[in-house]
Amino acid sequence: MFRHLTLVLGLATGLTLPVIAQDSDNQNKNLDVRSSVGDLHVGSDADARKAGLPLYPGARLKSDEENKDQANLSVLTEAFGMKLVVAQYISDDSPAKIIDFYRDKLKKYGKVLECHSQKHGSDVSVHEDSKDSADSKELKCEENSGPVTELKVGTEDNQHVVAIEPRDGAKGSNFALVYLHTRGKRGEI
Repeated sequence: MFRHLTLVLGLATGLTLPVIAQDSDNQNKNLDVRSSVGDLHVGSDADARKAGLPLYPGARLKSDEENKDQANLSVLTEAFGMKLVVAQYISDDSPAKIIDFYRDKLKKYGKVLECHSQKHGSDVSVHEDSKDSADSKELKCEENSGPVTELKVGTEDNQHVVAIEPRDGAKGSNFALVYLHTRGKRGEI
């Protein structure tokens, strides 16, 4: 995945004069590169909407210090495409309430799989050699014990994941919304 990102950056800067726009706002640092080779977006502008899900009522984004993993990354070329959105939130509600909410909301994307792990993101996978979404593998639980509940739907090439865990030493929950979509030469992102 990073090999492809390096290739796109190198080609975009070496073969064309891309238009680069970077937000001057320190809170929302984004980099956009558009060229004849492809498009690249790297930013911290991830949120529930960009992950394709509604925001749990009353939830709030983790602060910048707590939320180093928040990302919105997309690479689009003729040969391949990838979009990854990761947004992390805090809620005063219990994990059970958030699990019920997102289990219902994820149903629109297909059968919802419930997994349990030691930490969130432990088994979100990227299937790099995708030729067509029909070749993509079903999601599965890699481990099934631990305090983090992961709700998953989709395939390795097109997945939504919600990871919910109790907050350390505080009432409420931490949760992350993840959207990952990859494609080969064919398909839209």
